[in-house]
Amino acid sequence: MSKDLLFEIGLEEVPARFLRAAMDQLKEKMVHWLEQSRLSYGDVQAYATPRRLAVLVKDVAEKQDDVEEEVKGPSRKIAQDENGNWSKAAIGFARGQGVDPEQFTFIELNGVEYIYVTKSSTGVETASLLAEGLLGILSSMTFPKNMRWGSYDYKFVRPIRWIVALFGSDVIDLEVTHVKSGNVTRGHRFLGTDAVVTEAVAYPEVLRSQHVIVDVKERESMILQQIKGLAQEKNWKIAIKDDLLEEVLFLVETPTVLFGTFDPSFLNIPQDVLITSMREHQRYFPVLDEQGKLLPFFVTVRNGDNTSLDVIAKGNEKVLRARLSDAKFFYDEDQKLEIKDALSKLESIVFHEELGTVGDKVRRIRKISDKLGEALQISGTDQEHVSRAADICKFDLVTQMVYEFPELQGVMGEDYARKAGESEAVAKAVFEHYQPRSASDDLPSSLVGSIVSIADKIDTIVGCFSIGIIPTGSQDPYALRRQSQGIVQILLSKQMPLTLSQVFNIAIDVHAQLREMKRQGSEIRKDLEEFFGLRVKKLLSENLRYDIVDAVIAAGFDDVMSVVSRGGALMNAVNSGEAFKTTVESFNRVSNLAAKAAKAAVSESLLQESAEKDLYAAWLEVQKPYFSALEAKNGEKALELLGQLKPSITNFFDSVMVMAEDEKIRNNRLGLLAQMDQGLKQFADFNKLVW
Repeated sequence: MSKDLLFEIGLEEVPARFLRAAMDQLKEKMVHWLEQSRLSYGDVQAYATPRRLAVLVKDVAEKQDDVEEEVKGPSRKIAQDENGNWSKAAIGFARGQGVDPEQFTFIELNGVEYIYVTKSSTGVETASLLAEGLLGILSSMTFPKNMRWGSYDYKFVRPIRWIVALFGSDVIDLEVTHVKSGNVTRGHRFLGTDAVVTEAVAYPEVLRSQHVIVDVKERESMILQQIKGLAQEKNWKIAIKDDLLEEVLFLVETPTVLFGTFDPSFLNIPQDVLITSMREHQRYFPVLDEQGKLLPFFVTVRNGDNTSLDVIAKGNEKVLRARLSDAKFFYDEDQKLEIKDALSKLESIVFHEELGTVGDKVRRIRKISDKLGEALQISGTDQEHVSRAADICKFDLVTQMVYEFPELQGVMGEDYARKAGESEAVAKAVFEHYQPRSASDDLPSSLVGSIVSIADKIDTIVGCFSIGIIPTGSQDPYALRRQSQGIVQILLSKQMPLTLSQVFNIAIDVHAQLREMKRQGSEIRKDLEEFFGLRVKKLLSENLRYDIVDAVIAAGFDDVMSVVSRGGALMNAVNSGEAFKTTVESFNRVSNLAAKAAKAAVSESLLQESAEKDLYAAWLEVQKPYFSALEAKNGEKALELLGQLKPSITNFFDSVMVMAEDEKIRNNRLGLLAQMDQGLKQFADFNKLVW
């Protein structure tokens, strides 16, 4: 026999950003409690709206499962004396399990007899467990922020206003902060009324009759279908950003999509400004044409039905006009600010108390950018663009628009720089030097933007490492992991002939020149190598097996393009079949014996057997093109050349006694293997491969 279980917590409006996690948490805690309570159950569905959290569990057993379990006690040798009397240990075990020693049985385990007792536990009625269980679930919930209300010493995300707790059609009697449970829920604040839930399973439909769509997936589907229908009707492209959709989803109980207009004259403001203002301030979806150009319309979601939508639209239009007027004012005022004046204001903005002002940071970015350009041997024109872009890359931080919308930094800088007469390359780099802003963001498309982006990021990382700010665990307040990942991705995407150590050294040298550092450069460099090694490993792990990643990283990751090329080549070879396995086995035989060598030196006069002469000749023939392939980041070619050594290696080990009695001959043979092993390990540590 079973019944459905409903638990609804009615609340004052909860911030939208808390609701998804709270809903999932309630479901997880309910499932955990049911399992811990030995109660079988069916489907579990969690619900959430701005005014409620709820969970509905189908087919909850009306009685706990009965259980029988065998509990192991001490061995017979300990449990009984030579006369068969029970020892204190056995009597204590019986007391602890609540049984009589006469209920003991003996079972042999690995040749030793042990006491076992079978314990039976009869399940109790579910109804007797529910009140305490639901109160326990409620009190154990956690939120980013809590509230206390009235005189109650109780914390929750928002004040609790009603509780519905039903087992089938029976009310579960419980009370929190003088709010007693019942079977009465509350409908939409304006369109609905209080409603009786006669039985748990009827909960979603009872609320639907009161203009509340309690199922989150259903609300989302309704919003998306209405937006899609509107887009088709108007021949629009409505830009749906996932995080905005998520927020809107938890702001409404009955979603109705509508649209409004704004004055086309506002389209003279950059599109990103308008879109950001609509999304961030008003939670509106922007409307675009087929070419992605903003149109003078917006789409919003009303928490209600379709009554008087024209009036609602006009009200939204009025509010949006005020917002866009503010944006236009900021935009017009910003253009009166000259770049040189903006740069002087950066001297009063603290970047970090130990790293100076933003002006100090800009000077470091300029020096690092210049040195990176020199290392890359870029053209004179590009070098000029790099220097200028580095000089002005942060000027828009003091503009009113970026103050109002921090997410527009770089976006406004590009626009203002272009309007101030800066070259296209410089203006574009001002925007691109922030990229990638997130894991899903684009990388800089230009060389100038890429160089300044690397300079900005490595300046922040080295600066933080120099004062002891190094991410640990999940803590990374300065987003150093994301910035280091961005550097690795840019080096790879632009195929820059720069090693990580070159980047580290340039930044450390610049910091040492321009400020007093608390830590030695060698210490910082060591931490940087470890930190970036993890980033490279993460990058490789997206496409390669873990053992292949370990193998190629062991050969070095300083050159990002090289390690990626070697990893891809090794992955292809491993997937090619059994033949490569025997090749790797031959490499590992070389490596294992090479460890016994005192030095990697070979004297041709001491090569006696034809097999060792052949191996040495094969190695000499492969050596130059192999190292050239490595230098050219051609992993496939390098591995192909190494594969040519396999027959000679096999013949060598089949024909030659490496550990010869003559010490000179033995050391010469070991030296040959050591020399080859050094070459092999510049590709990968093949011993790390798992078959």
